[in-house]
Amino acid sequence: MSKAIFIRHANEVITLKGGSDAPLTKERMEELHIIKGGSVWIEDGNIHAVGTDEEILADYQNRLDEAEVIDARGKVVAPGFVDPHTHLVFAGSRENEFNMRLEGSSYMEIMNAGGGIHATTRATREAGQEQLFTESKRRLDKFLMHGVTTVEAKSGYGLSLEHEMKQLEVAKKLNNSHCIDIVSTFMGAHAVPGDYKENPDQFVDIVINEMIPKVAEAGLAEFNDVFCEHGVFTPEQSKRILEAGLKHGLKPKIHADEIEPYGGAETAAEVGAVSADHLLKASDEGMKMMADKGVIGVLLPGTAFFLMADSANGRKMIDTGVPVALSTDCNPGSSPTVSLPLIMNLGCLKMGMTPAEVITATTINAAHAINRGHEVGSIEVGKKADVVILDVPNYMQLQYHYGVNHTETVIKGGKVVVNGGRLV
Repeated sequence: MSKAIFIRHANEVITLKGGSDAPLTKERMEELHIIKGGSVWIEDGNIHAVGTDEEILADYQNRLDEAEVIDARGKVVAPGFVDPHTHLVFAGSRENEFNMRLEGSSYMEIMNAGGGIHATTRATREAGQEQLFTESKRRLDKFLMHGVTTVEAKSGYGLSLEHEMKQLEVAKKLNNSHCIDIVSTFMGAHAVPGDYKENPDQFVDIVINEMIPKVAEAGLAEFNDVFCEHGVFTPEQSKRILEAGLKHGLKPKIHADEIEPYGGAETAAEVGAVSADHLLKASDEGMKMMADKGVIGVLLPGTAFFLMADSANGRKMIDTGVPVALSTDCNPGSSPTVSLPLIMNLGCLKMGMTPAEVITATTINAAHAINRGHEVGSIEVGKKADVVILDVPNYMQLQYHYGVNHTETVIKGGKVVVNGGRLV
């Protein structure tokens, strides 16, 4: 059993209390519920008390000798960050495509020429589990040093049952061995393999009739995702795939309206998806339908930034009532980053979100986007003790000093795993 931890005298403790039952929307995304001069008592891996230093001392004065005391004077204490959309497990890199885009090629042009997702699929198929595990663990370590304590991890670089299962098995091994919690998503419908380019419906049938049942039976994924985009999967095909997943207990997610308006947001609402992600070109009607159905919009400003495209309209989505989360979209082609703090900066600078909203979007709303809002995403009694201590005097400086990793200490499940910005 780990030793109790007493975090004391923080300039600000960002609690985000009251959002555990449902993601926050509209003006509630601004409500961080900050305690000035706050303290947190952690024990048995969970949060036992939150309040001012005087309030915590009143209950725990006689137990100070039992605890590791962390002085957070002059700093901000926040929930551990949650990244709800990553393609964590893959092999290879695509820096050559970066150069091609700088010379004028589009993302879809590169993909249709055999690059993009297909290039990573070839590299991932060739890699063994040991290689995938080692490379993905390195990425997880970097996520942790940026204050991330929970990530979602998609498959989608196998595009066959054997290799999709391989990716998901690696994610499971990482979840069992790494301190970061990993929530797995099956994404066999990430692209249409070249062999089925002339008959994509045949591949859709394989995803539905062969892949989804096997993945669900093996218990390797909680969610089922599809890339709904012109030239990839149509809204009708996407709906079939997501509804098939539901029959096997896989909750629906969808890559929607990234390249052009294509009805992805509408499809998400129709199938009751937990989240619709990307949404750069989502229609006003699609946003309204998502808001009405409570579909979380997971926005990925790093992808738009890296592809030199206009970002999703986060401001409009929030004002429409869509619960918004933010993510790195960590992947080798369109967003090769593990820096969720940078994504928070971009949320403000490129999508019109406020500093308070981006914190909500990377904590409690991000947790809800992977069905973990009842466990993590806020600092409340009874929740898992996933906490980050940031070396800034107030939360506004997280976005004001942009492009900087302010993470000093990370506590995961009641244990200090990053200290002084370094892995313990």
